[in-house]
Amino acid sequence: QVHMVESGGGLVQPGGSLRVSCVHSGRTFEPYFGWLRQAPGKEREFVAAISWLEGGTWYGDPAKGRFTIARDIAKNTVYLQMNRLRPDDTGVYYCAAHTGGGSINAVGSYSTWGQGTQVTVSS
Repeated sequence: QVHMVESGGGLVQPGGSLRVSCVHSGRTFEPYFGWLRQAPGKEREFVAAISWLEGGTWYGDPAKGRFTIARDIAKNTVYLQMNRLRPDDTGVYYCAAHTGGGSINAVGSYSTWGQGTQVTVSS
């Protein structure tokens, strides 16, 4: 079973940057990892995903042009670099493993979740 541990969240001013990290461990190989987020009172939404071996990336509309997902295979770590942050980026950011079935941008396609890390964008 894969375990995910996120870190790096915090408070940042609008227009600022933040990088969150996710270390995954476990014997199961998962082909894709994603970042998803949940704002207060809203449903969880897809942010970005990456193919673990090939490094291919996908982005949800909120992330395009501002966020970058990357991975370090040697460290079993997935990163999400977030630039030009806005107040509506506030939420809990989750790292999750995609099982390989279903759409890459569908929340329901992710089967293993970390505990999340809080990102707050506020002045």
